[in-house]
Amino acid sequence: MALASSEGVDLDIELAAAGHSDVVRAQQHTLETLGIQDRLEDVLITLGTQYHLIRLLPDAMFLYLVLDRSRANLALARHRLAAVSRELVV
Repeated sequence: MALASSEGVDLDIELAAAGHSDVVRAQQHTLETLGIQDRLEDVLITLGTQYHLIRLLPDAMFLYLVLDRSRANLALARHRLAAVSRELVV
């Protein structure tokens, strides 16, 4: 379930949130299966025209950001999303 969203991209945010919840669960399961004892910080999905960045938060929540690939600075976006996740109070 999406708690908030912002305009700018033509996307069904509820559907995206549900689908990416499955992606996060699958990635966490894979890490457990491989015996990797580390914390998943973020997941990057690259499309032809977009970046989809998922930043994990405590309590099974995540921030989800969609960027226009032709205009985005991926390193800066990851840095800013990490900063937001540290300051966020839910």
